[in-house]
Amino acid sequence: MKRVGGAAKVAHAAGLRSHATVLGWGRIPDKHLITLEAATGIPREQLRPDLFDGVTVVRAEQGRTGGE
Repeated sequence: MKRVGGAAKVAHAAGLRSHATVLGWGRIPDKHLITLEAATGIPREQLRPDLFDGVTVVRAEQGRTGGE
């Protein structure tokens, strides 16, 4: 939580009404990973390394528009 600015910031980024929900999380729920990755800049495999053990995450190059 500290790395992303605290429970209130995580709750706001995840679209939750209360930071208390975030404080109750043992781990970030997988349904919030992509949203929090985009909001914080922290890759999802760092937010939840248990889900990505032994998996290589491949991302599209930024700035590419496709169709080229």
